Amino acid sequence: MVNAEQLQQLGIGIEWTPALNDTFAKFNIATPRQQAAFIGQCSHECNNFKTLEEGLNYKAETLVKLWPSRFPTLEIANAYAHQPQKIANKVYASRMGNRDEASGDGYRFRGRGAIQLTGHDGYWHCGQAIGTDLVASPDLVSSPKYAALSAGWFWSTHNLNALADAMNYEAVTRKINGGIFGLAERIALTQKAYQVLV
Repeated sequence: MVNAEQLQQLGIGIEWTPALNDTFAKFNIATPRQQAAFIGQCSHECNNFKTLEEGLNYKAETLVKLWPSRFPTLEIANAYAHQPQKIANKVYASRMGNRDEASGDGYRFRGRGAIQLTGHDGYWHCGQAIGTDLVASPDLVSSPKYAALSAGWFWSTHNLNALADAMNYEAVTRKINGGIFGLAERIALTQKAYQVLV
């Protein structure tokens, strides 16, 4: 269990206290190392629990760099630049259980939560696990309760407790990020959380 005072020491809003405790209980994130790694990784992923929705306001040059197959030329990218809804509908079209670009699924199921839940299938499977229809109400994942629960679901389905207990923070980061982006900060945040929790 975490308390409001501990979260304040970590610069996390006290409104996250019940959300984190419910998530820890539901997904058996029980040891201080597991909880510290969860808090540290989520802190990095969502700007210390402040940014719960994917930012997609990209300029054309960035679109070409991030998604070269979707935006092979600047001319194509310029038609989407600084239009988050249009960008999401294109880059997430026809993948992760989403329908085509015209369906609007890309934006509807854009990344949300403390560890970004993305795509129709992610929302569906997570919703099944927590007993809430997130496909019908995807915006719920932008609230502390469901942002934490969806991150807990990801944590559990990727077996991150064992890696956290082993202090294999690089492996935890790879499972969440696909690489090691921000590894030093993730480790520092995890270590700080551990000091506060024990």
